[in-house]
Amino acid sequence: MNLHALLLEREAAGRPVTVGLIGAGKFGTMFLSQARLTRGMHVAGVADLNVERARSQLATAGWPAEQYAVSSLDDALKRGATHVGADAQALIAHPGVDVIVEATGIPEAGIVHALKAIEHGKHIVMVNVEADALAGPLLASKARAAGVVYSLAWGDQPALICEQVDWARACGFKVIAAGKGTRYEPHYHQSTPANVWDILDKYLNISDRNSINPKMFNSFVDGTKSGIEMTAVCNATGLLPQSDGLSFPPATRFELADVCKPVESGGVLEKEGVTEVTSSVYRDGKDVPHHLALGTYVVIEGETDYARRCFKEYAMLPDRTGRYAALYRPIHMIGLELGISVASAALRNEPTGAPTGFRSDVVATAKRNLKNREILDGEGGFCVWGKQVPAERSLDEGLLPLGLAQNVKLMRDVAEGESLKWSDVDYDVNDSAVKVRREMEAAFGRRNERRP
Repeated sequence: MNLHALLLEREAAGRPVTVGLIGAGKFGTMFLSQARLTRGMHVAGVADLNVERARSQLATAGWPAEQYAVSSLDDALKRGATHVGADAQALIAHPGVDVIVEATGIPEAGIVHALKAIEHGKHIVMVNVEADALAGPLLASKARAAGVVYSLAWGDQPALICEQVDWARACGFKVIAAGKGTRYEPHYHQSTPANVWDILDKYLNISDRNSINPKMFNSFVDGTKSGIEMTAVCNATGLLPQSDGLSFPPATRFELADVCKPVESGGVLEKEGVTEVTSSVYRDGKDVPHHLALGTYVVIEGETDYARRCFKEYAMLPDRTGRYAALYRPIHMIGLELGISVASAALRNEPTGAPTGFRSDVVATAKRNLKNREILDGEGGFCVWGKQVPAERSLDEGLLPLGLAQNVKLMRDVAEGESLKWSDVDYDVNDSAVKVRREMEAAFGRRNERRP
């Protein structure tokens, strides 16, 4: 409860927390809009391959042009201004930067930047949850060994869910389930950038279609982003994925404790201690009232009669039996809240969620019948979507991580709904992301070797 006070102390001492942002997309721009107004915090540099776009995003976020019209990072640090450039490596290596925010959304880039930040003794806030799902447990382990913080991004749903799980456990409650809400119908798994507008137009009023990337938006629609985010939660909290991944049960926010509990207790979960994502749409296509499409939740168990009585007395949204109860956050504010992670890492040496093990994975799953020699186009594309599976199953079956299903050639036909394997694609063993992923598998489980 004292991050603001700690930031003010740094401001008074003339040592604001200095930040380097890599990636000036939507999340990064939302962070910039508030970082400029946060006392005790100084965005020293922004790195983006499209420098002009980055400058435009700063203007969109309300920054005066003179604040980022500086020629070098040294000059920016001296003047309390912000340098904009294309060189992420220089930003990471500069001794005047305390915290790196990785917001590119590209798994391979995120891994490279995180490793470089750790090498230079920088805290890293990993907005790039795609990279975290691919290799986060290894990156977090390397950061801890180097004495720096690797953190999930506050404002994004995984970090908020981690906080809710931590709250429950610190209060002595058993966590039955945790997760978020989204809009889901079974046919969404087949959505592509070409037809995603047929879905988006039903509930979003986007007048300027050129303002968003349909491939990126499609990863939210087709179930991929949910799998990625729940994998981040499992690997950070010790919760487990269900055997067949997410089932997306429809639920109002008032039904969370009735729905997200084990089947044996009248819910939909195969067991307790798992992640689940609820849908804001019933299977017949009708909207769920009072849904949790933008929120997060945790379901807990009252293990004594007294606790269960308190659930009812204090309107804790208990289930019909009174044994379980839910706590939810109705929204998340994405990059507008990211300063919490930056301040926590720099001032408390504490992450807002970080992987502690390899428990969950996200594997490439065919959206349609795929043909031998097709080139996969990765997250949100035309070929595959990302399904959450237990890490043990991913290792045992040699399943292909979604983050590596980009620009690789298929070696056989794959049926719709089938999970792809490493042996199904012609991957580059010397690719940096492949090597880091293999290193993680060796560190946290049985290593999968390419089959002859």
